[in-house]
This record gives sequence, structure tokens and C-alpha cells, in this order.
Amino acid sequence: MFTIGIDAHKETLTAVAVDEVGRELGQRMFAATGDGHFALVRWAARWPQRRFAVEDCRHLTRRLESDLLAAGETLVRVHTQLMAGERRSGRERGKSDPIDALAVARVALREPDLPTARLDGPSRQLRLLVDHRDTLVRERTRLQNRLRWHLHELDPLLRVPSRGLRASTHLERVASALDGMEGLVAELARDLVGRCRDLNRRIRDLEGRIQPLVVELGPSLLAIPGCGVLAAAKILGETAGVDRFPSSAAFARFNGTAPIPVWSSNSERFRLNRGGNRQLNYALHMIAVTQLRGIGPGRDYVNRRTAGGNTKTEAIRLLRRRISDTVHRALRADLATQSHSPVLVAA
Repeated sequence: MFTIGIDAHKETLTAVAVDEVGRELGQRMFAATGDGHFALVRWAARWPQRRFAVEDCRHLTRRLESDLLAAGETLVRVHTQLMAGERRSGRERGKSDPIDALAVARVALREPDLPTARLDGPSRQLRLLVDHRDTLVRERTRLQNRLRWHLHELDPLLRVPSRGLRASTHLERVASALDGMEGLVAELARDLVGRCRDLNRRIRDLEGRIQPLVVELGPSLLAIPGCGVLAAAKILGETAGVDRFPSSAAFARFNGTAPIPVWSSNSERFRLNRGGNRQLNYALHMIAVTQLRGIGPGRDYVNRRTAGGNTKTEAIRLLRRRISDTVHRALRADLATQSHSPVLVAA
């Protein structure tokens, strides 16, 4: 089996082929276009038993991945954090596109459980919707913070509850209070109220489109205590098909809940894994926090771990790892029962 590592950029991509022990067999640069991608496939045809490896930068490589998969090729994704160590240990000093492509190929040889890319499906649509909602929520938070400062300047006695500007009733109360005020600050505040109204509506519309997709794709996931629709949507979108992971351990490494050993001699210790998919890790953490409030088995588990000598922080890390295994089983169950009919996003 030959491995072809790819270092991709907006206009060009560089491919380096290696054999089963990592010896370089050839390299070539191609245009980052459809014609360039198929030229890459023709060039790689000289190695019949082959697979491609690409650094996991999907906003940059999505078109490349789609073209390679459509051509019937096998493609694995190499996480960016795996690249640093390979570059440091390489014999050739410096940094260039061929050096990076060679590092991608050698990491793919070294790591046995890399996620396999596949053609986009409903999970891709779900991820786009969730990402767009997250963008709108961040924009709404920024506007609400500005609005609160304007309101404090105009009327310090006008109280708005925490997160109150998400509710239409509080926004209408603020709008009524601003109607009788004059000046530039009041004008800007009224504009911010209108923009917050619009963002609230658009966020609700997105949530209305997300929910039926999650119910269709992840019913077992929603049955996990503490896992709501938005957490399930983020898990489904970021996982992009649980069949890419051969085991729950591979899934845990992908989401960053697999602990990192930092011990020697008789003192066995582990530290927090700051790698992996941080969006997926955040969704698992929110499930853990919800369970700590008494929804599900999380609180009892953390109490047992702390009674056994773990700190609360360590116990929550262990809980996230258990939740990762539970999520992996739920995703597997949903995959096994999911119908083969396509799922469409409502217009």
C-alpha cells in the first residue's frame, strides 16, 4: 500500500508519494481546481494500491476531498496537531510544500486509526446549519453587550435580566422605553434593538430547521440524559459519520477526551488532552455539566470518583470520557437503524 500525502493551498497543492516504510517515491504540484484534482488522480495511477492523506483543513480541502472520493479513491484526514511532531523529527530542515506533504504521508503511515473521509451527507447540512447559528449567536451577543452599555447611559434604572434581550417581551419593553428618548445614543440603541429582533428571529428559524434533522439522524443520541437538540446537532455535524471510527477509543482520541499519560515509575498520572475536535469536546462537556445538575448518572459518578481520591476536575474529565463512549454507542445504534432514504433540509 502506497500513501500519497497532500499539502493543499488555495491555488495549488503538492503531492508526495511514499512506500510502506515512508521512503519518498515521487512528488508533483497541481492546480487546486477540478482539472488539477483529476490530473492528480492520473499521476497517482502508477501506484495501483494507494490511498491519499490530507491535513484536516476541510474549509480548504473540501473540493479536493469531494473530487478524490468521486473518483473512487480512499482518503484519510490527518489532524493538524499530529503534523508538528513529524515536522520537528524530519531529517530535512526548513518548511516547504513538499516537506509538509511528506510529513502528512508519514503521519498517515504511523497512525492506524485516522478518520476516513467520505462524501457529504445530511451531517454536512447539519454542520453548516449549526455553524451558521453559532455565528449569529456570537453576533447577537456582541450587539446585546453594546445595547446594554447604551441603556445604562440613557437610564441606569432600566433593568434588563440576564439573557433577557433574547426574549421578545423584554426587547419590546426596551423599545417602548427608548421611544420617548432623544439624542444620538437613543437612536443607536433603537437601531440595535431592531438588529437584535432580526437576529432572534433568524436564530429561531435555524433551530426550527435543525431539530427535525436531529430527530431523524440521532434519536438514540437525544435519549442520552443531558443531551439536547443543539448538543446532539453539534455532535452529529462534527462527527460526520461514526463509521469513520473503528472503536470508541478512536472516537475519544478524535474528540479530545482520551487522557494523556504523564507519569513514570510508580506514580501513574494523566493530564488533560487539549487536542482533538474542540467543538465536539465542548458538546460532550455541556452534557457532563447538565448531568452534574442531577439529570442522569453524572452526579453520582463524580461523587464516587471524588470519594475515591480524584479531584472534581479529574472526575469531570473521566465523566466526559464515559459520555464519549455512550455517545459512540448511541451513534452506532442510530447508524444501524437509520433508513437509507435521503434526509433533506427543509427550505
